[in-house]
Amino acid sequence: MNKHAASPPPTRGSTSAAAMLVALATAFALSQAFRTVGAMMATPLTQHFGLTPQALGTWAGTFHFTFGIMQLAMGVSIDHFGVRRTVLTAFPLAIAGAALCTVAPGFGALLLGQALIGVGCAPAFLACTVFIARHFDAARFTAMSGLVMSLAGMGILFTGTPLALLIEAASWRAGYAALTAFAVLSWIVIFWRVHEPARTQATSDEPAPERQSLRQAVRDLLPLFAMPHTLGLLCFACVSYAAFITLRGLWLGPVLHDRHGLSLVASGNVALVMTVAGMASPMLFGRLDPGGARRTRWMMRCAFAGAAMFAAMALTQSRAIDIGLPIVYGMLSGYSVLLYAYTKNAYPAAVTGRAMALLNMAMFLGVSLMQWTTGVAASWAVAQGSEPFRAVFLTVSGMLAAGTLAFWMLPRAKALVRPTAPPSA
Repeated sequence: MNKHAASPPPTRGSTSAAAMLVALATAFALSQAFRTVGAMMATPLTQHFGLTPQALGTWAGTFHFTFGIMQLAMGVSIDHFGVRRTVLTAFPLAIAGAALCTVAPGFGALLLGQALIGVGCAPAFLACTVFIARHFDAARFTAMSGLVMSLAGMGILFTGTPLALLIEAASWRAGYAALTAFAVLSWIVIFWRVHEPARTQATSDEPAPERQSLRQAVRDLLPLFAMPHTLGLLCFACVSYAAFITLRGLWLGPVLHDRHGLSLVASGNVALVMTVAGMASPMLFGRLDPGGARRTRWMMRCAFAGAAMFAAMALTQSRAIDIGLPIVYGMLSGYSVLLYAYTKNAYPAAVTGRAMALLNMAMFLGVSLMQWTTGVAASWAVAQGSEPFRAVFLTVSGMLAAGTLAFWMLPRAKALVRPTAPPSA
């Protein structure tokens, strides 16, 4: 029986669509968990494999590199085969990668596992974004995106205190084993719950996109680069989310353990509180989104504030600051959700999918670049006899400030200065 044919088209924002979105969000939650395991895994992995800071940055960045380079291909796959088939086909690679990391005999196998996880998780958030754009009213796009990001924060929540307790009770391999089991459950839930119907004019205000090959999709990106506001968008995208993940997903645990002598569980508690703040933040920013030019001002002010926080962590080496500012930055980090609304409004409807794929690609390649660069900076600092975390946080601060300055100085999307529609009664 064809389940797609049997499923009635959901109304925009219906309970059925919401249930499917929650199911898809479980894969995104696992993606969030896999990209933030480094905060708790870094110390035991360093001890087990004898990793240098640069190798640690390479390990963390590998996930984001493969994740980023697959964004366009996953966008094309979603257009061709739909959200359900794309996620169900790709996600087993994440399961296989997690299983490989669980039994990895050496650093090479660990890197291969990270690469597989990145490919398998590549469609996770893009699938949610496309699903929201197709099955929810345009006015709810930012709020629903923020809600999904907050729900997916459950994955990051696991990589705080729960993962630290699991590692201390067993080992880092047990942490990967647990994530492998959760990933299998997520795949089953998506297989069971998500049956996206074909789009029709009755269920969409926009015409269905023409199916294209990957080569055609790459060609379609060229007009995006010709638009004057694309370069600034990419510069900002490369650093805004990267700063949060580089801290929460890699260096938070090591800095608390090595700089201040906190135990793994105590570091996990700080990560847990930062995660809770980060879970609420996207939903809050999504609901408070001012739209128009004010949205871009909010984005830049938040990013500059983040750069100042990283500089403070670099220069003070205070335990109170290194514990408190990550939590404050978690509360601030949800401004990244505004970037999706900015991108959606910045490009014609016909290329929204490609623009979102390009945005995701820039964001996660930016994470990979920042994590690798901070690893190099830390190794350089160690070689010079300096404190590595000062170099790490100054690097993050500088990259975040530079990307935001580029966004400020380069042309921005004119579409965002149009008057917004008044709220409905």
